[in-house]
Amino acid sequence: MNNYKIFGINGPVVTVKGSTAFQMMEMVYVGKEKLVGEIIGITDEATTIQVYEETTGLKPGDPVEGTGAPMNVLLGPGIIDNIFDGIERPLAAIEEKAGAFISRGSAVSALDDEKLWDVTLKINVGDKLKGGDIYATLPETPIIEHRLMVHPDLQGVVTKVMPNGKYKLFDTIAVIKDDLGVEHNLTLCQKWPIRTSRPVKERLSPTVPLITGQRVIDTLFPIAKGGAAAIPGGFGTGKTMTQHQLAKWCDADIIIYVGCGERGNEMSQVLDEFSELIDPKSQRPMTDRTVLIANTSNMPVAAREASIYTGITLAEYYRDMGYHVAMMADSTSRWAEALREISGRLEEMPAEEGFPAYLPSRLAEFYERAGRITSLCGSEGSVTLIGAVSPQGSDFSEPVTQNTKRFTRCFWALDKALAYARHYPAINWIDSYSEYFNDLDPWFEENQGEDFIKYRTKIASLLQEENQLMEIVKLIGSDVLPDDQKLVIETARVIRVGFLQQNAFHADDTFVSLEKQKLMMKTILYMHKKSKKIISAEIPISKILNLGIFDKLTKMKYDIPNSKPEMFDEYIKDIDKQLDSIMQ
Repeated sequence: MNNYKIFGINGPVVTVKGSTAFQMMEMVYVGKEKLVGEIIGITDEATTIQVYEETTGLKPGDPVEGTGAPMNVLLGPGIIDNIFDGIERPLAAIEEKAGAFISRGSAVSALDDEKLWDVTLKINVGDKLKGGDIYATLPETPIIEHRLMVHPDLQGVVTKVMPNGKYKLFDTIAVIKDDLGVEHNLTLCQKWPIRTSRPVKERLSPTVPLITGQRVIDTLFPIAKGGAAAIPGGFGTGKTMTQHQLAKWCDADIIIYVGCGERGNEMSQVLDEFSELIDPKSQRPMTDRTVLIANTSNMPVAAREASIYTGITLAEYYRDMGYHVAMMADSTSRWAEALREISGRLEEMPAEEGFPAYLPSRLAEFYERAGRITSLCGSEGSVTLIGAVSPQGSDFSEPVTQNTKRFTRCFWALDKALAYARHYPAINWIDSYSEYFNDLDPWFEENQGEDFIKYRTKIASLLQEENQLMEIVKLIGSDVLPDDQKLVIETARVIRVGFLQQNAFHADDTFVSLEKQKLMMKTILYMHKKSKKIISAEIPISKILNLGIFDKLTKMKYDIPNSKPEMFDEYIKDIDKQLDSIMQ
């Protein structure tokens, strides 16, 4: 490769003067320490490079070396149960080599190339393989089988197959000859450019929900596997906590958590929590199916911009094996701020609030990589994207939130007032929405019955009605309301406190199955319907409230264990008994 010299340096942006042979988006090494960079602009006078590491100490005249390939990541066994920075450098391996702080130009292999993996070959000599076909498997963790796939751009006939056994990452385990007669070695890994989505056989409709065990999400604002959701909220509203809950409990096979510009202590908390948490499905540590990408707020700003592309590329790799992957991006606002800073260094014309004019297209590029698909090998997989947004001053009209709304079909708006009132998850049931109902209702109907959809609709309408009544109550007080409207307010209070509010630290309340969610709704609505009959018989609501049934219903989430759904029948019998005594 030809060497060129640095002409100018402006933060993470480096320029090279003169005629060059670089390509757009090519990965390059900058300076004597070989800092990783990417070509982001080419003219006949100069080439502009975005450097993903701290540029302190670089000076004009330092060498720039091209690689001839785009910015890519290494894909293979060893990704899961690992923690990387924004450009897939393993932080644990760097710590062993260089101490607690990442030294610049750390040349550590993304994956452990010395570890032996127990490989089982799935092919024979003479087999015809095409891109995406699985040629070997190995146990990556006790609960995740890693399936080695032919690179999507490669096809040919198998000419050599090694026996089953233990192999290192770059060992050749098979050889295939393409149509031109060129032989290609199949190893345990492959490379893929982070800004290019991996090809699929077919994109499928999002007709299966991602079950999270969080009642406000599963019931009122569900998300499909392969869907995209935004969690916007101001400081302290619980974005990170909500994403932690989803990462721990959702029914995805693999979790990829990207801490993009977040505080270092938050990322260390994720590490500590996930290593201690036991996966409810496998009874193994949560880390056995989790990948963490930590790009904290004090790391180079350009690597923050790359981190979500690294995360989504890893997610697509496991999706192509036939896994359902959930990716948490926390937060896309910090990513957009990195875009804005680099755009400013490049002296580009700013758009709204200083963000670059291409912010919407970059957000679309990212969220469009979500989806439920049939992979090239014929298996079904999905990538579900859940992106946190941190609007300054909780202003949802700012550009990142508004543009994110355009490209996601699920919007879980976090409310500062709810968070400060200790109502978690602090998802505002008036401002939030999900556009997946039409896609998911057939699944809910088949698996939970038509009643589930009826109960959900009634619950949502009661909350809407309460919201309108509270406007009147704020003006003239609740005493002037008729009893049937007071009943709506009381029932809505039970829904808010007893159903939507959830305790992440309570063994029975941290995760709730759809069956229990349905029975909770049924019990609350049964109480409402029965009370309405009594009020219509001109019996005052105060008599019903004095029974204490409403207070009892707010506590049923704790009092009824997840393993004893039959206790809901006792609650309904109790409601009948007490309310009938009033009627008599």
